[in-house]
Amino acid sequence: MTNLHLTKLGIIGGTGLTQLADLTLIKRESLTTPYGQPSADFITGELAGKTVVFLARHGNPHTIPPHKINYRANIWGLKQLGVDNIIAVAAVGGISPAMAPAHIAIPDQLIDYSYGRKHTFFETEDYPVTHIDFSFPYNPKLRAALCAAAAQAGVAVTQTGTYGCTQGPRLETIAEITRMEQDGCDLVGMTGMPEAALAKEIGMAYASVSVIANWAAGKSAGEITMAEIEQNLHIGMANAAKLLKAYIAMADD
Repeated sequence: MTNLHLTKLGIIGGTGLTQLADLTLIKRESLTTPYGQPSADFITGELAGKTVVFLARHGNPHTIPPHKINYRANIWGLKQLGVDNIIAVAAVGGISPAMAPAHIAIPDQLIDYSYGRKHTFFETEDYPVTHIDFSFPYNPKLRAALCAAAAQAGVAVTQTGTYGCTQGPRLETIAEITRMEQDGCDLVGMTGMPEAALAKEIGMAYASVSVIANWAAGKSAGEITMAEIEQNLHIGMANAAKLLKAYIAMADD
């Protein structure tokens, strides 16, 4: 499988994935960046016989809420370590009928509803204002490789979808989800931006493995419970791990 350079692959783990099972530790690095401290140490290890860099987006243990994550430090740190391809794993809510709990989607579009986050590197004399093209927020080649790996691993995925990024940390109201559905969102999450845009600003290929933890507000009877989310994530993250292993095993060094 002709692919992106695996030796420069970074995996960002979201809720339910604070550490990567079966990753054999090579080294752990605590970095300081021009933008402050990343969420956690960067873990370089071996998975499926190949080298990857892993970062827990919310810290390990999970302590950093979505709006407080230092996205710039996280992305800059991965770049500093030579990573140029990022697979971002995230727990999301399902809006459209295909996006059922415990299912996985590989989104191809996004809408940003977040606010107040440090969302660009281009705001200083060293990095003057630059308007990147963001027509395709997720790298098509990396997305296609993930879809092929899912098929190889026998993991069912939806190969397209629009991710709507909300501020968090609270979940959304029924009215907010209704609006997002009218806008064309299939998924709702809290960490997709500015992560995707920052990666593109500094030339890194970025794709999301979105694990659906629950139906979004108003899409099922009753309120959303943490017990429901944890149960679905247990199943979904196990399948996400299978997908990642298949991707890494299929990829070229």
